[in-house]
Amino acid sequence: MRHLPVRMARWSARHAGRAIAGWFAFVVLCLVVGIALGTNEATTKDFWVGEAGRAEATATEGGLERSPTERIMIRAGSGELDMAAAGAAARDVTARMRELPEVESVAAPVRSKDGEVLLVSVVLNGPELEGRKNVVPLLEQTAAVGADHPDLVVEETGSPAISKGVNDQRDADLALSERISLPVTVITLLIVFGSVIMAGVPLLLALSSIAAAIGLSMVASHVMPDAGVGTNLILLIGLAVGVDYTLFYLKREREERARAGGCLGPEALVELAAATAGRAIVISGLAVIVSTATLYLAADVIFSSLATGTILVVAVAVASSLTVLPALLVVIGRRTDRLAPRRAARLAKRGKPARAGKPETGRVFAALLRPARTRPALTLCLSLLVMLGLTVPALGLNLIDPGRDTFSRDIPAMRVYDRLTESFPELLVTHEVVTRSTPERAAQVKQALEDLARRAQTDPLFAQAQKNPENAESLESAENPENSHPTVRTSADGRISVLELSVPHPAPSAEAIASLTHLRQDHIPATVGRLSGVETAVSGDVARGRDYVSHESDKLPLVLGFLLLMTFLMTVWAFRSVVIGAIGVVLNLLSAGASLGMLVLVFQGTWAEGLLNFDSLGAIASRVPLFLVVILFGLSMDYQVFVVSRIQEARQNGMSAREAVLEGINRSAKVVTSAAIVMVTVFGAFVALHLTEMKQMGFCLAVAVLLDAVVIRLMVLPSVLLLLGERAWWPARRPGRFGRGRRGGRAQEPAAGPLAEVG
Repeated sequence: MRHLPVRMARWSARHAGRAIAGWFAFVVLCLVVGIALGTNEATTKDFWVGEAGRAEATATEGGLERSPTERIMIRAGSGELDMAAAGAAARDVTARMRELPEVESVAAPVRSKDGEVLLVSVVLNGPELEGRKNVVPLLEQTAAVGADHPDLVVEETGSPAISKGVNDQRDADLALSERISLPVTVITLLIVFGSVIMAGVPLLLALSSIAAAIGLSMVASHVMPDAGVGTNLILLIGLAVGVDYTLFYLKREREERARAGGCLGPEALVELAAATAGRAIVISGLAVIVSTATLYLAADVIFSSLATGTILVVAVAVASSLTVLPALLVVIGRRTDRLAPRRAARLAKRGKPARAGKPETGRVFAALLRPARTRPALTLCLSLLVMLGLTVPALGLNLIDPGRDTFSRDIPAMRVYDRLTESFPELLVTHEVVTRSTPERAAQVKQALEDLARRAQTDPLFAQAQKNPENAESLESAENPENSHPTVRTSADGRISVLELSVPHPAPSAEAIASLTHLRQDHIPATVGRLSGVETAVSGDVARGRDYVSHESDKLPLVLGFLLLMTFLMTVWAFRSVVIGAIGVVLNLLSAGASLGMLVLVFQGTWAEGLLNFDSLGAIASRVPLFLVVILFGLSMDYQVFVVSRIQEARQNGMSAREAVLEGINRSAKVVTSAAIVMVTVFGAFVALHLTEMKQMGFCLAVAVLLDAVVIRLMVLPSVLLLLGERAWWPARRPGRFGRGRRGGRAQEPAAGPLAEVG
């Protein structure tokens, strides 16, 4: 592995045309194969977790699974509702919906308690998750009915319509984030390189890596189903690491070019860059991949999808840096060499000297490094206090599984949903009690479930049974089936039964959560739970969310433990130093803890709602902390590898421990900060999105990268290494001064390790 980047760079440099053509052929092939195979999307059963998952599996076994349902509301445009006109519109809706192949059944119209809304419920064919694909014809028919009855407001909502609205909004948000991040990335690269061509190379490779990874993710979905979030993460991580890896490689090639002073050709310069930056990129990429792979331990389809997308795009980005990038640099280098004499002649004719290379660090970086250089102990103490202070709010972390009640009200279906639940509060939440027994006990189980329903009716947390005799005078339905006494549904073989209980509180509310607790701990044990040999489980919107949070909390120690272990082992393997490995783990924990603390401080309260345009959930989305810790460890390893490898290189060239630290930090500060600006921009653009969960992810990633690049890499890390001196590299041997051993003046071999220089 040590010489692989050099060998790959050498081949690409000597066969530049073939390498470039081969890379873009690979990208096209990935896309073609991926599109041909299509995406294998996760099904409802892939999301089953905990007791709620067992309940849904049992209900599905008995053919009693939850079906995607749409609700069409008919209300007056102004004034009181004309029931004759509303009834005509309801009949029109019913007739149109029954003609659609996507519709399984249409319920009789139901009037709200205040008499101002008429509701038609439509059940779609197919499983729950497919509802958003099949809902478009229903929305079109609803709009047509509204146009035919201009005096009425006819509008539609439901889980399928909301899911479609969320997906459409997410697509628009991602397009917005790209419009924000791409220009800033280009400007940053132009500032770093001062060349349009050189600035375009990182962007080109990042975008091509994203395209290839998207195609490969489609192929991978046939092994591990795609939960619908993989592509979003490929775009997010792909642009960040793709630009970063190319940036580090390009920066090193330019350093070698300046050092050679025109004495080396483009091929030799590329090999020199590959011997240092190329190896660092490989180790960095492996670190991100290994860190991200720990998400598979969560045993969750969403995390598996996120892990797969991240691993694929990082692997492709590393491959592009090792293959096509050297070829592009050779082509650009040859062009630069051809134009160099003309440029020098023009400058000489104008009487201007050739431009000298810019210093590695400017005034800003020098000022940031000065505290660590002059007073490392004080700088370390103050920096640690700041990071620990930012971590403190994370101790109050409260997790929630964000459901549809938390989605943006910019989605039309969500605004209709609010009006629906205002008129029919019993539709806010439904608990589903599912039982499994033997067929001969079906009557006994049904009686126990009916007792459970009557018991729940006396609990103020549950919706009370209501009958509306006004409906009998104006509608076909004399009784509101949504408000009537809950009924028990039993499978054809009598083994499985389902009881649905309504709760007039939104899913994230304390009341809805308390109702689930009462149901599981009090009402079930007192009724159906008394029956021996009867399996009972509860599902529904609240149960799904609570069980999902519990599942993640249970998996967190396992994932975090493996993450810490793998990060430590990867760092020790890269630098052959146990101390450097321990430092890396501690610094990554500091970075992750501080960013999570900032996340809690900003999003768990309400003070920043207007500033960042969000409605506080009073909690953090349950998937965010685990995902962010894993990704942050991987991204922090990026900077750890690139900075420490420069320090190690200086040390192997014979510098003292202090000189090596200052040299390595000086040479890497500008490029690491430039890379951080790109990452912060990419992640920060997600704060402009509507979905609160995505806002939280983008904010936390942006803050973590900023803290890691500025506080950790420019203050904490150099302070620690300066204080430890040679002890930081234990148990590696100390290289001789200027690469000479102490015996006989013979050149000493560099320290062994993946990042050791070529002798």
